Amino acid sequence: MSDEKDRLGDKFRDVEAARESEWARKHDQELLEKLRARVKVTLKCPVCQRPLAERVVGGIAMLACPKGDGAWLDSHALESLVKSRK
Repeated sequence: MSDEKDRLGDKFRDVEAARESEWARKHDQELLEKLRARVKVTLKCPVCQRPLAERVVGGIAMLACPKGDGAWLDSHALESLVKSRK
């Protein structure tokens, strides 16, 4: 009987820890969203000076010039593109 109580207590502690972790994750996400909203950095095309637009093409995220002067990728997106072309 005491072994069952110990296992039940362990389960309760596990559930409580999971709830706390989920709360912390949600709280961190909310804080990050607030910071991103406050610090809005707009990158501009070096050719036409228009703000770059976020685009997803073929599952690869990029920043692209609205006039078509070019597109800019981060290193992970570039690696994905190179791997998909091989």
